Amino acid sequence: MSSIVVVGANWGDEGKGRLVDYLAESASASIRFQGGNNAGHTVVNQHGTFKLHQLPSGIFNPDCLAVLGPGMVISPQALSEELAEVNAAGVTVNLCISDRATLCLPLHAVEDISEEQRLGDFAYGSTRQGIAPAYGDRVMKKGILVGWLKQPEVLRERLQFWLDWKLPQLKGLYPDIKMDQTADQLADWLLTISAPWRDAICDVTQPLNHIQKNGQTLLFEAQLGAGRDVTYGEYPWTTSSHVVSAYAGIGSGLPALSPERVIAVAKAFSSSVGKGTLVTAMEEQDAFREASNEYGAVTGRPRDMGYFDVVATRNGVSLQAATEIALTKLDCLSGLSGLKICVEYQGEHSDNPIWPQTESLQPVYEEMDGWDEDITGCRCFEDLPQAAQQYVIRIENLLGVPVTMVSVGPEREQMIIREFPDFIFLLALERNLLLVMAACSAINVVSARPPTCLLGRS
Repeated sequence: MSSIVVVGANWGDEGKGRLVDYLAESASASIRFQGGNNAGHTVVNQHGTFKLHQLPSGIFNPDCLAVLGPGMVISPQALSEELAEVNAAGVTVNLCISDRATLCLPLHAVEDISEEQRLGDFAYGSTRQGIAPAYGDRVMKKGILVGWLKQPEVLRERLQFWLDWKLPQLKGLYPDIKMDQTADQLADWLLTISAPWRDAICDVTQPLNHIQKNGQTLLFEAQLGAGRDVTYGEYPWTTSSHVVSAYAGIGSGLPALSPERVIAVAKAFSSSVGKGTLVTAMEEQDAFREASNEYGAVTGRPRDMGYFDVVATRNGVSLQAATEIALTKLDCLSGLSGLKICVEYQGEHSDNPIWPQTESLQPVYEEMDGWDEDITGCRCFEDLPQAAQQYVIRIENLLGVPVTMVSVGPEREQMIIREFPDFIFLLALERNLLLVMAACSAINVVSARPPTCLLGRS
């Protein structure tokens, strides 16, 4: 049995969806363990191009159970629409939804929008989907459990309790807010809109335990990245849940989980959408953004573009307890002049450059040779231009964790798997990262492949 957790090393949008889609070919369950409709995981495969928001990216394997874990907040109408979209493409989803997840309701989105408007210039950069209010209600023990959709009388009672508590507060803070539905009307709407997936609601721990006992592979998918974790990220410009690998078990229904692999996904450059400071931001970034198609998958907002940031990524890799790194969108750097890597910060608090980052920090760059070749057709690491190989190896050495996968395009077959001697991978699994890189240096490793058992292949 193999448990693989795919997480973001930076601020999100690193390309986790395409990696999960690739790994799901040999998985028995694909699990989202936090977040909700604020995710935007883009998957390109033989079925088409999909921007998934709540469904896990492993849904395209018909033998893979798709699980929405108890750590999620689920937007019911958006989920029904997302299911309809993938079904229309000929994809049948084997779905399992935790009865312990909570609902993200339309009033939560109204509250989210109203608060961002009230904050004005101090807004958090929310996706305005209602995620923060939904998680807030959960912590206040006022959330509406997904499982109550199968208990209509309990649902009506809890909705009334919630509205009696919620509406007076909202009307006091946002006088223009409108909520015309009664608890009964809201319950009727929920029961109608959830009809396509209500039978999938269950205690997800049971099927996941069964898969574990049968020695099959579990694949866990986070949204966003370490820089957006509610506790360890760039607070307060974070999401409202835990996006780190340590939460994968808790948010999925397997709280005692101890994963064998944690893959931290990082782009070959930096990008960030929303509030916060991107230390390595490029002075001229519009053309690069357009060429790389760097716009928010949920909001369509343009992402701030920067050079690869070793300091922030190393922090993210550490927070994620990563055993390996998947480097995505290397192909976007082809033809980019002035290629460089930020290796350290200077300025106030540069001796402790953890999130939140500040504008007082200045990047210290290491210049790298660029390349002009189109690398989207490369399928082996050795096929890449020498400058591209050296770029990846330099990032690997600076981060101290093996880069096992490199993507050169959005398609499944555009994922390069590097080969590593087994003993190096075992050291990584033991988190002895200094020994890993010392071993790599000693034998001058250029390309490697994780052992079959670590890839989760039969």
